[in-house]
Amino acid sequence: MGEHRHRFGLRRQPTVVVGARATKAAGIALALILAATAASLSAETETGERAAFRDRSLEAGLRFRHFNGMVGAFYFPEMTGPGGGLFDFDGDGDLDVFFRQGRLLVSGETLDQALFPIEDPLGDRLFRNDLSRVAPDGIAMSFVDVSAAAGFHDTGYGMGLAAGDYDGDGDLDLYLTNYGANQFWRNRGDGSFENITAATGTGDSRWSTSATFIDIDQDGDLDLFAANYVRFDVEKNPRCFASTSAPDYCGPSAFTSETDRLWRNRGDGTFEDISVKSGIARARGAGLGVISGDFNGDGRLDLYVANDGEANHLWLNRGDGTFSDDALFSGTALNRHGSPEASMGLAAADFDGDGDEDLFLTHLAEESNTFYRNLGDGLFEDRSRETLLAAPSMPYTSFGVAAIDFDNDGWPDLAIANGAVRIRLDLAVKGDRYPLEQPNQLFRNRGDGSFEEVTSSAGAAFALSEVSRGLATGDLDHDGAVDLIIFNNNGPARLLANQAASGKRWLGVAGTQAGDRVRVLTESARTLRRTARTDGSYCSVSDVRVVVGLGDETARELEIERHGQRVLFLDPPADVYLVLAGFRARVSKASLPIQP
Repeated sequence: MGEHRHRFGLRRQPTVVVGARATKAAGIALALILAATAASLSAETETGERAAFRDRSLEAGLRFRHFNGMVGAFYFPEMTGPGGGLFDFDGDGDLDVFFRQGRLLVSGETLDQALFPIEDPLGDRLFRNDLSRVAPDGIAMSFVDVSAAAGFHDTGYGMGLAAGDYDGDGDLDLYLTNYGANQFWRNRGDGSFENITAATGTGDSRWSTSATFIDIDQDGDLDLFAANYVRFDVEKNPRCFASTSAPDYCGPSAFTSETDRLWRNRGDGTFEDISVKSGIARARGAGLGVISGDFNGDGRLDLYVANDGEANHLWLNRGDGTFSDDALFSGTALNRHGSPEASMGLAAADFDGDGDEDLFLTHLAEESNTFYRNLGDGLFEDRSRETLLAAPSMPYTSFGVAAIDFDNDGWPDLAIANGAVRIRLDLAVKGDRYPLEQPNQLFRNRGDGSFEEVTSSAGAAFALSEVSRGLATGDLDHDGAVDLIIFNNNGPARLLANQAASGKRWLGVAGTQAGDRVRVLTESARTLRRTARTDGSYCSVSDVRVVVGLGDETARELEIERHGQRVLFLDPPADVYLVLAGFRARVSKASLPIQP
């Protein structure tokens, strides 16, 4: 295992630097992007305290409203999506936003039969982020709808997506999951995409939900995994009822579960379906969420799949192209009572600071969300009660979730997107036409093995009662504070700008790849570990860059590991993004799309 060392010769820098020179290391190069620091924002909570997040959707031009096509027939797919994504599609250094859209589910039904009007064009939407100026409160986010120029059309009844550079040309490509046929869109690098589903051999007409690009064999090419849900036919829509005998949505137990799919990248622009020979197709499950990570510490990327109402799957990578489901043995298939739960979203992080990644899963109301503590060597224990995360989740049905250090104190916190799946009687009797709304939640990691709910100070957007599903994270304005995008079903998307991290130090690493592991040693000898990933949550893609909150400290060491190779940097500067130029030595310049 190779390791290289480099020492930075600076500690503090001005707030904005354009074209800062990178340093040359023996095994890796880093370029500095020094971020603009946002001044205090005015949004406050009802108690007069500064809110942790502020909804900046409209002022940033990020206007999108999801349409689920409901006509009163209680079609199962209409209340399950959507997700969405945060990724840099044009390579300009900032995060763009992709929205999945719905449509009418049954051919022959007309838009005038829909219970809710269409407020946006049907079809997925891509918004380019233009960080073009420095505003009084920091960097101004300004989004432009470039969907037409991008060439997206007929993208189906949208669920989720995966983003990754499958062909190694430097541009991020998209795999879109649908109720119906999935689609693979290649990024041409000129602002447009082309549908290459047939050419790549990655089509799937089943109901797919979450997906991820993952290099399972460490050959440098991204492979592809897609979770499939259940067999549902709108023409044979079963009738289900609430306890009041009123019509209601069915649950997954009314349908047959599907098997998931795994494709190996051949490196020539095509993929081989290895679902059967890899072992992935051996087990069925109503898959809704997927996350990759090295969960048993053997250096290989594994896959954990959240199944709705059935035992979850932990696919351990054997290193020979095959996987074994270790969920039952590891303690992550069922809860502490030995029961399966309605698993939907999931997050992984070193929540307790012991060096390995724990798991957190979101569930149905009255089941409680579940926290699995990693005991090492791939063994986990249900610590939902002990972490104080179980009881506050009981009234809610939770979908998207993010392990986000929202206050940059060095401890990963939890943001959770909620929305019911069965009709809420209290809302229905008031005449609500879509009575599934619930408020979202925010939990702060106390650093002692427990969490406290801080939703009351999270901001007005968290107090809204909506039908939230997907949740994606990323630093949208380059201030070192990780922001949120919440994707609502049959409602508007929300861009929640982080205000809680202001004044806290941080260290960002850009140019990371999914699976890269980052270790930071602070001046007080505290060790902080993070894994770069885009997957997790629910049907959503998050920023692959890593932001490590330092609190009031600076860093003594920064170590990055990729495929067993490690590189160590001494005395890295704080409050900057360090841009990886690969595990080869070269001198490069950083460019920031912000002019002072």
